[in-house]
Amino acid sequence: MNTLVDTARRASYQDGHILIQMDSGVELRFPVDRNPRLARGTPSQLNNIELSPFGLHWPDLDEDLSFRGLLSGDYGQHPKSRSSD
Repeated sequence: MNTLVDTARRASYQDGHILIQMDSGVELRFPVDRNPRLARGTPSQLNNIELSPFGLHWPDLDEDLSFRGLLSGDYGQHPKSRSSD
């Protein structure tokens, strides 16, 4: 069984990025424009982040991202590709 041994201490929106600070001192950062729901958020909405042991939740934007996904480069809400008929 894999477990996350580091814990998120805080997360915030800064300069177009979500910054996650871990207890170990490691910082994770990703651009909000990689996620369509987050890209439409206001700074106030983007800073309203709830932390859980498993990831981040933005209640104002109805968005959740797991730490496992973020660490693998998955920023959620992938645009649907259009198929040509």
